[in-house]
This record gives sequence, structure tokens and C-alpha cells, in this order.
Amino acid sequence: MSTQQENAPNKPVHLMYLIGAVILFYLLQWSIDWVWGFFTPAPPSDFKITVAAALGAVVIGVATYRNDRIYHLANEVASELKKVTWPTAKEVRGSTITVIVMALVSAVILGLFDFAWSNLTQVVYGG
Repeated sequence: MSTQQENAPNKPVHLMYLIGAVILFYLLQWSIDWVWGFFTPAPPSDFKITVAAALGAVVIGVATYRNDRIYHLANEVASELKKVTWPTAKEVRGSTITVIVMALVSAVILGLFDFAWSNLTQVVYGG
């Protein structure tokens, strides 16, 4: 096996870790700002919050990457996603059109029921 084939299954795993670290960075940045502002009247500078969030995201990302159980789970998820049969663009378009048409038909039916019910209540209550 070539090294390119050996590394191929790890590309989605590495992408998952990268996306997770970026999301974690933004969550930490928001959380630090919120918590600091809740307990003190003057929040620290944005630079300090950004550095703390980046450091936290890197530390947590590296710790989870080096954890064998989590890394094995991520590899299993990536291998299962390769087995998924993704719909073609034509199938997606057809399904989207079906959903839009059914939503419009449902809206018309509910509108007719609403119209009939409001007229019936006006007749009954004399309004």
C-alpha cells in the first residue's frame, strides 16, 4: 500500500478535528466573554479573550486527538460515512420540488379550512 492510500481514511478525520477545533474556539471565545462580563464590570481586551480561546481550543483539540478511544470513534464514523449512498443532484432537485409543492398544497388546504371555519363561526356567533 502506498502512503497516500494509508493516509486517505484519515483526511475526513483530520477535517472533523479541524472543524471541531474552530467551532470550539468560537464557543470558548463567546463563553469567556460572557462569563468574564458576568462576574466583573470591565471585560478584558478582545485580544486576551481570543488568545485564551485559541489556547483552550488547541489544548482540547490535541488532547482529544491523542485520546485513542475518541480517535478510533472518529475513524469509525469516517469509514461509515464512506458507505453512505449520497443522492444525485437530479434526485435532490426532484425531492426539493416535491417538498415545495406539498407545502403549497398544504397551505391552500389549511387556508380553505381557516376560511370556512371563520365564516362558520361568524354565522354561529353573529359577528
